[in-house]
Amino acid sequence: MANHEILLLKPVDGLGAEGDQVKVRAGYARNYLLPQGKAVPLTVANRKRVEALKKARGLREVQELDGAQALAKQIQKVGIAIAVKTGEGGKLFGAVTSNDIHEKLAAAGITIEKRRIHLGDPIKTLGKHEVKIKLHAEVSVELSIDVVSENPIEPAAQ
Repeated sequence: MANHEILLLKPVDGLGAEGDQVKVRAGYARNYLLPQGKAVPLTVANRKRVEALKKARGLREVQELDGAQALAKQIQKVGIAIAVKTGEGGKLFGAVTSNDIHEKLAAAGITIEKRRIHLGDPIKTLGKHEVKIKLHAEVSVELSIDVVSENPIEPAAQ
């Protein structure tokens, strides 16, 4: 298959950031990257743009890192309690998912993308749980979540 060498103008997930020279399949370049304005063909004239793009990339990455570190400090100060319905013996109806955590963070005034919350499996027990939030490639923070019952816990009938 034919490959094209292109210069990325914008970051593309799984491919690279602006200023990167990458080889991609001809169809991917022709049908997606070039029409979307995310890349240009690698020519002598376009090679001159590389330095300007790399400079802009450096500034953007520094700003993203600073923003992620500030957000991590803000998240560490927040404690989240999620009230859930329980049955006999404190057994949860359903589970606590990353969507629930995202909503509580938004209610606390912290806006992050839901996909940044890394919850291995949905939480199905009461108590304290640690959830990893990856804000940046170099910045991740542990969020403490307290799952509590919204109704009194009745002992299990035997």
